[in-house]
Amino acid sequence: MAAAVSAARLCRLAGRNLSSLSARHRRAVSLPARRCYISASTGNNLQFRLDERTAHSSLDLFKKDTGVIYRMLGMDPSHVPDNPERFREWAVVFGDGKISSGRHYWEVTVKKSQEFRLGVAEAQMSREDCVGTNISSWVFGYAQRKWFAMTRNKMVPVTLVGKPERVGILVDYEAGLLMLVDIEKPRIIHTLMAQFKAPLCPAFGLWDGELLTHSGLEEPEGLK
Repeated sequence: MAAAVSAARLCRLAGRNLSSLSARHRRAVSLPARRCYISASTGNNLQFRLDERTAHSSLDLFKKDTGVIYRMLGMDPSHVPDNPERFREWAVVFGDGKISSGRHYWEVTVKKSQEFRLGVAEAQMSREDCVGTNISSWVFGYAQRKWFAMTRNKMVPVTLVGKPERVGILVDYEAGLLMLVDIEKPRIIHTLMAQFKAPLCPAFGLWDGELLTHSGLEEPEGLK
């Protein structure tokens, strides 16, 4: 049986941990409308860029905002434009597209990272939280050479997968499913079940190395 594991040792940044975060008052923030990039040529496929307005000061975007790199020192938070969309405590960035219906698929190339998270989160998720630690986000993560699925601050080990250089993420909004995809087979490695009730954004956490996103892709055949 998959056991829920504490995330305290894995969700960290600049000395922050879950015990210190739990003492803070958490609330959803009121955010302005977000841009949504949908390509008419790809039908139901979401096309997005990473949204710099949400990016923590330790994260730099590159390659026309489709990639993100972690900087250990990062920028002084006081030098980053202040806005309610930005993550101040955790190394998290959102994609700028919204998902409120349908099935959508994208892929992520992992470069030299040993700790990251990939998934979706409600667009209005509190910027005081880390993705995977609340009821508003669902992610697959990699840390200490192991994969896990995570939501509500509970981890479930994901087996039968190593550390591929590129993985797929498939979300089915109506069915309430978030799936981690082995793009080589292709096959679904693990599925997170949820009840999506609000618009979602692609969500990423990164504590070293780089991630490069590939959106607007067709869903591989045979996954339904």
